[in-house]
Formats: sequence, C-alpha cells, structure tokens
Amino acid sequence: MAEDYYQTLGLTRDASQSDIDTAYRNLARKHHPDLNPDDKRAKEKFQQVQNAYDVLKDPEKRQMFDRYGSGFENMGGGGPAGGAGFDDFAQMFGGQGGGGNAGFEDLFRQFAGAGDGGRGRGRRAQPPRRGRDIEHEIQVSLKTAIEGGETELRLQRADGAMESITARIPAGIENRKKIRLRGKGEAGIQGGPAGDILIRIIVSSDPVFQRLGDDVVVKTPVTVAEAALGGKIDVPGPKGTITMTIPAGSSSGTRLRAKGQGVTSSSGKTGDLYAELKIVLPDEIDERSAELLKEFQDRNDESPRENLKW
Repeated sequence: MAEDYYQTLGLTRDASQSDIDTAYRNLARKHHPDLNPDDKRAKEKFQQVQNAYDVLKDPEKRQMFDRYGSGFENMGGGGPAGGAGFDDFAQMFGGQGGGGNAGFEDLFRQFAGAGDGGRGRGRRAQPPRRGRDIEHEIQVSLKTAIEGGETELRLQRADGAMESITARIPAGIENRKKIRLRGKGEAGIQGGPAGDILIRIIVSSDPVFQRLGDDVVVKTPVTVAEAALGGKIDVPGPKGTITMTIPAGSSSGTRLRAKGQGVTSSSGKTGDLYAELKIVLPDEIDERSAELLKEFQDRNDESPRENLKW
C-alpha cells in the first residue's frame, strides 16, 4: 500500500524544509524505541517516520515522490538508505554524523536520563524512590482530642484496593494538627521505602466544653438560689469530676478556676479548668415563688442596666 510521507510527518505538501526537519525531530523523539521500551510498536512507528524523512529531506527524492508517490522507489530511484536512521537522528539533535552519537547521548540525558556509556542500548534502571505520601482528614470529638484514643481509617490504594488502618490519636492534640503514620503510604518504587500517611485532625465543637489553648471552659448551669446564696457544685473536666465553690451573689458569666485541671499538652504542661456560671430558671414559676421573687426585687432595688448605653 502506498504511503503518504507528508501525512506520516503530519505535514502538507507545501511544507518547507524547516517544517520537515521540525516534524521529524518531534516525532523521532516521541517514537524512538529506546525512549519507549514498553511500546511494542515504537520501533515500527520510528521506522515509518525515518523513511518519510529520508525521502522528504532529499530534494530529488521529494520531487520524485510528489510526481509518482512512494512507488517511485521501485522505479530505479532507490529507496531510503538502510541503516541511516540512527545517524540522521543523532545529526538532527546535534551529533557528529557517521558513526558518532554524541547528540543521541545528549538527547537521552535530557529526555530519558543518562545513557549506558554512549552505546545506545537503552536506559539505566530507575533508582529506588520513596513512595507517595497519602493525606487524609478525620473528625474527632473534643473529648477524644483531649484524652486521646484510637480511630479507624478507610483508604483506597492506588490499585483501587480498600484498606482499614487504625490510627492512635495522641492526648492533647490541637485542632487541625497532623499526625504521621510512617511507612503506611504508597509503596516505594524499585524497592524504595514506602511513603507516610498524614492525618489532619479536625476537632468537633462541643455544646458544653470549650478548649482555649490548654485551658478548658465548662458552661455550668446553676439555680437562682445557688448563684445568690452560694454553695458547692460538682463540675466534670478532663481530669475527672471536681467540687467547686460558688461565691454568694455570683452572676451569669462568672468563672470559677481550678488550677491544673485542664488539658495536658505533649510538652507536659497542664492548663486550668474554668466553670462558667449560667443562671437557669425553671420552666414554670408558681404563684408563691413569683411573690417571693417580687419581694426580693423590692428589697434589692438595683439598676443592672444603668451603664448599658450606645
């Protein structure tokens, strides 16, 4: 079957010599067998490109091809010179022509790594490389972040396989900090070490407890009587439940401090626990209680909003 050399190089018939050289250079690099060791058709494609270039680079052969097509080679004009492909390839990329292949070797250094001493027999094997790290994000409760614990990850590997991995959450970890599981990432290349798994910890907000650095604030409900008269209450925290004393006449927002009852950080430092009082009224107030409250208000005539101004 007749072959269209212009089509092989991706050119039109009015292509200039410069266009032909450029097309050959790009396609030779793309299809050269030594640059495509896993492509079984690379050698065939490269030879087709070489044949087309051998004809179109020669003005006389090109003229014959334009008049008679690729069949001119069977009319006594002679075909492309056998065995010239590698020399042309080397010359095109800056080689010395003939038996020299310096340009060929330079090309390999640029596009395929160092060659094998200029013999053109192929590339060296890739050196061992570390596997890719995997980044993952998980959400944990404030309690787990403060006390530590375990969580299970479900990861999809590069080959599509699903894997379950157990990760240890260190006590005291802060929101958005990362933990590293060494050697649990993607497998290494050519015997290189495996990558790591990097897990970003997202700490969920809590309706009762709030972390401020190494301190913990507990929103603590108290009755009107407890706030007005004072008393002792039990307050839960990271170190367990402790008893705290409410001073008489405490208002909502008052904070009671317990030293050393907060979060213990990785450095060993421990913060404090604060009970933030919030006065809570009963859902319903009976008539007698309402009378007592009115009497209390009459006997304690104060203006708590006196300084509330715009």
